[in-house]
Amino acid sequence: MTKLSFIFFLVTLFFFSNKLLGQVKLINDTLYSNGDSVVVTATRSERKLGNITVPVTIVNAKMIQQNGSLRLTNILSEQAGLTLTSGFGAGVQLQGLNPDYTIILINGEPLVGRTAGVLDLNRIALGNIKKIEIVKGPSSSLYGSEAMAGVINIITDASTTIPFNASLRYGTYNTADASINNSLASKKLFYQGFYNYYTTDGYSIRPNSNNRLTTPITSISTNQQFKYLLSDHTQFVFNTRFTDENIKSDIAVSNGGVTTNSNGKEHNTDINLTGSLHHQFSYNLKTSFRSYLTNYISNQDLITLSGAPYNDLLNHLFQRFENQTDWTVSKRLSGIFGAGSVWEGVKSSRYDSEKVRKNNTIQYGFTQWEWTPINKFILIGGVRFDQNAQYASAWSPKLSMLYKINLKHKIKFSIGQGFKAPDFRQLYLDFTNAAAGNYSVFGSAEAQKVIGQLNGLGQIGALFSNFYSLKSLQPESSTGMHLSWDWQPNQKTFISVQAFRNDIKNLIQVEQVGAYISGAQIFSYLNIGRAFTQGVELETKYQFNSQWSWIGGYQFILTGDKDQIAQIKAGTVYTRDATGMSSRLGISDYVGLPNISKHKAQIKLNYVNANGFFANVRLVYRSKWAVTNTNGNEVYDNGDSFAAGYVSMHASIGKEYANGISLQVGSDNMTNYVDAVNLANLPGRSSYFSIKYQIIHKKK
Repeated sequence: MTKLSFIFFLVTLFFFSNKLLGQVKLINDTLYSNGDSVVVTATRSERKLGNITVPVTIVNAKMIQQNGSLRLTNILSEQAGLTLTSGFGAGVQLQGLNPDYTIILINGEPLVGRTAGVLDLNRIALGNIKKIEIVKGPSSSLYGSEAMAGVINIITDASTTIPFNASLRYGTYNTADASINNSLASKKLFYQGFYNYYTTDGYSIRPNSNNRLTTPITSISTNQQFKYLLSDHTQFVFNTRFTDENIKSDIAVSNGGVTTNSNGKEHNTDINLTGSLHHQFSYNLKTSFRSYLTNYISNQDLITLSGAPYNDLLNHLFQRFENQTDWTVSKRLSGIFGAGSVWEGVKSSRYDSEKVRKNNTIQYGFTQWEWTPINKFILIGGVRFDQNAQYASAWSPKLSMLYKINLKHKIKFSIGQGFKAPDFRQLYLDFTNAAAGNYSVFGSAEAQKVIGQLNGLGQIGALFSNFYSLKSLQPESSTGMHLSWDWQPNQKTFISVQAFRNDIKNLIQVEQVGAYISGAQIFSYLNIGRAFTQGVELETKYQFNSQWSWIGGYQFILTGDKDQIAQIKAGTVYTRDATGMSSRLGISDYVGLPNISKHKAQIKLNYVNANGFFANVRLVYRSKWAVTNTNGNEVYDNGDSFAAGYVSMHASIGKEYANGISLQVGSDNMTNYVDAVNLANLPGRSSYFSIKYQIIHKKK
């Protein structure tokens, strides 16, 4: 037993020695969002959760705090239907779709700075988060590209009830986290500041790493918000957010049986500025103008043991200006109108020149209407038009409905189209990875030209047939359907059963198109796939009494490439067994798309009492998933390499005192499950202790 685990055990005994009796509100009011909670992400306007027509999950501040979650990855990994990935940082899958199909927002503004399509969610500290809203299913009708799978909106706290709070936490891997929140308010001016310092000897997530060497990380972040009331009907809001992260890298990466060791450093900065002007013309009409500027810069400098230098620079600049107007026509009809313009540019050492910025512009408009013909029925329809300078225009319609059969039963149905435009990486990448076996990846706009030049120099050993299929990429598109039934038989029980399907066209995939004379691979991007994901999700909540409750979630998902399935049924796909013998592949051996588990489940048992004591135990299960095609048929089947399924267990206990002090201890991954290659975002067993102090304004 480690020292921190022993401390956790002793403190547990101390807390349980306190009197654990008392009357409290139902857990739904404190930890789990109920029908009265206000949601903004699903419709881009304030609506009660009970009247939302699409599947939405709300994670509130109380749940984040009592789970002991430090970074965004910690809390998302325990949500039903979400799966974290481990390539180039911690990304999130929604409904079986890869991380680049889910848009991540902070206060409605998009995060930028994806590496290989992944936004590293470890960038986001949770110390000043009010709630997280998760919308599942195509949301391009409101949010455009990257919202094919859904939206995750992180909403920061803008209240003045707590003028000051500070917290300090220490745990395994010398992990320390310190945060300060403060707010000031007058009649017309409001200010809130958040400051966070984070350091750890933990792990930096990188794909194909075959070791668990600690890579010290230090990060500072701050968020400042100013609000000024120009009049009773007009207010101006200004937000700044800044993050600076330093990582000391010492990694070993395997590729093609060759391991490359390297060490160095990585420096990431994230700067954001948001200004918005809100005006209410009347009770029925209001408008807002928003301006957003963000710049994400990542610079990695490594030296391999052979002495070869490796530098990776990414500089992503994004600017957006948008107007949205909300109009309540009558008690039963309301609508929103919006239009905006985006300019973004990227400089990267992975492109032909890190000194030249690749640019793109987008103009868009959207509208959405909500109609309530009768109190039991709500119908919402919307559409968005995007004009992308790089591609043809894209229309994204969506229709959703809610029918309240009675007080116990609700039916929701939605159907919509989503799209994702090819990103800069898929167009312009010109990258050879000296730290991982010298493989190369070329964007579609450059691939034939660059590979042709290399072939003329005698450096190409082989060109595959798909090399000759390289052409300009088209946007990916999807049609998604979602049906859910919500049942609340009594005040203690809630059950939701959801079924979904996504059909994707023009799927952009990275494929090997050739090889160097040395054998190192050459990859590029092609529109070659027609894919689908479909499945069911089950969410349950049960209140045993005023103190004990549980929440559970389960997802079963099937995925596949439609063209591959057709080839298998036609009998043209073969596989090899361990002895090298070939046989025709049967459809029963096909496993679908890689990196997706068929089964995932979460269970949480929670206790809270009137004396401020709380405790919880959380279990997360994930079944096996395909990671590498090992039999050479470019189809993932039962003969390929899989990551093993696992169960992780987490626990936390704490006590909130009347004088504003809170104490908490916890342990994550108590089963100590470690898979260095396939689960870089799940370190070994870790424990922590935290203390928090806050001043609360008393109501007069």
